[in-house]
Amino acid sequence: MKQLLLSTVIFFGLGATAFAADAISAMPPAGFTWTGGYVGLQAGYGWGRSHHFTQRTPDSTPKFTIDGALGGVTAGYNYQINNWVVGAEADFSAADIKGSVDSAPGWGCTATGCRTKVDWFGTVRARAGYAFDRTLPYVTGGLAYGHIKGYIEGDPVYNGEDTRAGWTVGAGVEHAFTDHLTAKIEYLYVDLGKTDIENFGVFYGQGYADAKFSMIRVGLNYEFR
Repeated sequence: MKQLLLSTVIFFGLGATAFAADAISAMPPAGFTWTGGYVGLQAGYGWGRSHHFTQRTPDSTPKFTIDGALGGVTAGYNYQINNWVVGAEADFSAADIKGSVDSAPGWGCTATGCRTKVDWFGTVRARAGYAFDRTLPYVTGGLAYGHIKGYIEGDPVYNGEDTRAGWTVGAGVEHAFTDHLTAKIEYLYVDLGKTDIENFGVFYGQGYADAKFSMIRVGLNYEFR
């Protein structure tokens, strides 16, 4: 009788152990999460419009194209709630977004042209998206700031530059190729406002140059999880 009881206990014990092992092996692996901080690099191309103008007595150059390359660094943090992902991101880019108008009737641009240049800018933005496992489409928006220069080449008077604050909005999609490495493509629209270039006196008042541009950029991020 004792042997029968002992055999029964051993049989059920071995069966329970095997069932537990099978259950553990059948459990799905832990799902991917976007929660965590990250740093990265990004590069792209910007294009937009600028003009030089006065407001007291309205006058301006024709609007002209500004464009050029950009690239820099990114840092941010994501927090995932179910499939929703919210976070904050900051970036800083060197840029060569520039352009000129060679002639401006009634304005007085010389042969070298009235020029606008954005040589660096950054953004501080909120992000929100819906994760499809390792793929995250998102929208984003927030503060933009950058250095704008409005000038005529070689003219010491018609020459103004300043760091201005504005706003940005856009969207993108990011994909995680590993648990730590992600890549993204992103569109942003940036409005940096206007910078002073020259005071034209009582009749026209202060002159300005503005900078508004779009950009497409790609980025590579390392995620800390």
